[in-house]
Amino acid sequence: DMAPDHAIGAVELLTPSPEPEKILCLGLNYRDHAEEVGLPLPEAQLWFSKTNNTLSAHARPIMQPLVSQQLDHEAELVVVIGKTCRHVAREAVDDVIFGYAVGHDVSVRDCQMATSQFLLGKCFDGHAPVGPWIVTADEFRPAAQRIRCIVNGEVRQDSNIGNMVFGIYAMIEHISRFMTLKPGDLVFTGTPAGVGMGAKPPRWLLPGDRVR
Repeated sequence: DMAPDHAIGAVELLTPSPEPEKILCLGLNYRDHAEEVGLPLPEAQLWFSKTNNTLSAHARPIMQPLVSQQLDHEAELVVVIGKTCRHVAREAVDDVIFGYAVGHDVSVRDCQMATSQFLLGKCFDGHAPVGPWIVTADEFRPAAQRIRCIVNGEVRQDSNIGNMVFGIYAMIEHISRFMTLKPGDLVFTGTPAGVGMGAKPPRWLLPGDRVR
């Protein structure tokens, strides 16, 4: 092992995939999350996108929009594509994944739910923190891994990737039928139960909150 050149606290960490062509997201993809918001499990994969202005890095602030106070957290596993690919067979998905990262699909709920399209509630500046780094696919297997979101030291989300409705292989197989995936593309794979919208009453993020 090589000694580090710099202490981690002495450097500014940037977004690990800084210029993805696409940021693709799968909605309602955890059984426990569907249950908490009172929606049936989807029979088909529910895809939406975030735009590149949403990308942000580790330890950067998440801005409260002027148009809403319904700011919500969604911890997610993010797949980082490593090869240009189309029509990927399920058994070949491992070959096109570069690695995995932690992602935060920050959501502005009233804007998201105002219409049948999620775009406006998902695409505020800086509302897709990713990182702090990518773990390469040879070092991480997503099956049965724990996923958590902690707000001000309180565990809000605590689930398991095994609770996904559609697994990663099914996701990549399906979405690659519709478009070419490129190296650096990011796939947000859904969030488990524990989001602010699911609480009674809802628990929105507030200025000064710290999300991990």
